[in-house]
Amino acid sequence: MSYTTIADCAADATFGRRVAAAYAKEGTDAADAAWQTMHWAIAADPSIEPPYESAIISGNPDPGGDPSVITDGMLTAAVQAHPYTP
Repeated sequence: MSYTTIADCAADATFGRRVAAAYAKEGTDAADAAWQTMHWAIAADPSIEPPYESAIISGNPDPGGDPSVITDGMLTAAVQAHPYTP
């Protein structure tokens, strides 16, 4: 686990769009605001950070956009674990 990895994940625009979509799918009206507010918690989530870091180490050019690295199910679990409250 690396703070650099968490920071990279939190700044990953493609990953952010996927997380916003997961918040929207969970019924959050302000999905973009949810990502902006919760991006650190989601990036540091123990189900998100390790595979993201592994993908970086293995040379994946788009770890946040690759659904084989972080699945939609993993995103759903992370947004459920970190609910957004405006």
